[in-house]
Amino acid sequence: MSADVRQFDVIVMGAGAAGLMCAAVAGQRGRRVAVLEHNGQAGRKILISGGGRCNFTNLHCGPENFLSENPHFAKSALALYQPLHFLELVERYGIRWHEKTLGQLFCDGSARAIVEMLLAECARGGVEIVLNATCTTCCVAGGPAGGFHVKTSAGEFQSESLVVATGGLSIPKLGATGLGYEIAAQFGLGIVEPRPALVPLVLGGDEAGWTGLAGVAADVVAWADKTSEKHPSGAKAHADIAGNMRGLKAPPPSETRAKAHSNIAASTAVRAKALTYQSYPFKAQQVSAAVEGRLRTPFHFKEKMLVTHRGLSGPAVLQASLYWRPGAELVVDFASGFEVSHPSHKDQPQVLRLTALAQNDNRVGHPTPGVHGIPPIRIEREWMGHGAVILKALREPGARRDLDALRKALREALPRRLADYLAEIGGPQGWTNAALEECERRLHRWEFHPAGTEGFEKAEVTVGGVDTAELQARTMEARAVPGLFFIGEVVDVTGQLGGFNFQWAWASGVAAGRAC
Repeated sequence: MSADVRQFDVIVMGAGAAGLMCAAVAGQRGRRVAVLEHNGQAGRKILISGGGRCNFTNLHCGPENFLSENPHFAKSALALYQPLHFLELVERYGIRWHEKTLGQLFCDGSARAIVEMLLAECARGGVEIVLNATCTTCCVAGGPAGGFHVKTSAGEFQSESLVVATGGLSIPKLGATGLGYEIAAQFGLGIVEPRPALVPLVLGGDEAGWTGLAGVAADVVAWADKTSEKHPSGAKAHADIAGNMRGLKAPPPSETRAKAHSNIAASTAVRAKALTYQSYPFKAQQVSAAVEGRLRTPFHFKEKMLVTHRGLSGPAVLQASLYWRPGAELVVDFASGFEVSHPSHKDQPQVLRLTALAQNDNRVGHPTPGVHGIPPIRIEREWMGHGAVILKALREPGARRDLDALRKALREALPRRLADYLAEIGGPQGWTNAALEECERRLHRWEFHPAGTEGFEKAEVTVGGVDTAELQARTMEARAVPGLFFIGEVVDVTGQLGGFNFQWAWASGVAAGRAC
């Protein structure tokens, strides 16, 4: 080994939420850890999250809050490191926090406190963080010791274990790249097609008129309806087409992955000119049965919708975008506070009990249970039906039945501009009882046909990533490549809006940090 190659036990690529957590846990286990970050600052995405206050977890976090080709994959990591555990760490550092709504926990002050806490935990473990370290080559190290060799703009590094925590493609202005996917493909791992999620939806054509309501917000229930046909989104790109990715060589198809892994050492892997993400030529396979099943029973989100200059946004729409596919409908219930239920109302209340670990250990990832001020965690799907119907006033004996009366009735439940627009474009075809009932049904199930999303530039997260079938659920280690780990957003596990993605970052980071 060359004298100018620095040797560590663990290299973590990426100083985001998952990477810093993993590094801290591994360092406090006595491992020599280096974190390589291509930005000039650690935790940039943490700093802008939650409006600068960081929605760092959610009290109601469970596997059902995540989307993945394998809906069971996240269970192990989420069970091993739960929201109460991260809260104990937050309280140990005296960071004040509050529950905003729906179990979402935010810092009272700046998100910088979370970054500083993670850096302090890394310092406790003797972790070295190298900034402005752009990766140019990543491959299997030569020689009897094996391991991994990483060449960067800040020098060369070698380690026994390599943890890829490079994130997804969302918010490229913060430096997001497809490096993690390229590394996975280089080692022969499958990739579930990345797509933007928790992202505003764009309206066009006959629905472009909605943008005239830009700035109007309303409480609604929104969900992504299933498509009439299956789309290639979610199909996997496996090793046999990895060679089509720019700058990468596909493992020889006639060899096993283990043999292909050993042969990669002889080639340069991820080159500087190949670090800009381009669309991968994913196979147009059918969506898996697990994902298709979840599309047939869509999640419904009762939150605010915001009309924008390009289409629709707000928490309800961002949540629904996680499950939306091109060609599908976005369905909105504008009268969720009134009778006429949709299928999700049959859901029964659920209770989630989080049991803290009975372990008195103050290392990060091994918290002492017992966080003060946390109320009992109870999840209930609540619907506001109270027996009334939104157009009841028009059905009263002798009541007026005209456009003015419709506007007045809608204004009782909706913002004025929205009520007037819905009356104009969605009024009944005639004023009979049957026509009014049909109008009400449409208000409860208003179908939008988005032209697309606002892309990774506005997306909060990336759906898809390294195929979970390639990873060990309890450790995040690649099954076919010992010592190689993938954590956080780069993995095909994506949470709903509200702190769930941070909890996945903490949990997957701890899982890998304990094992690497």
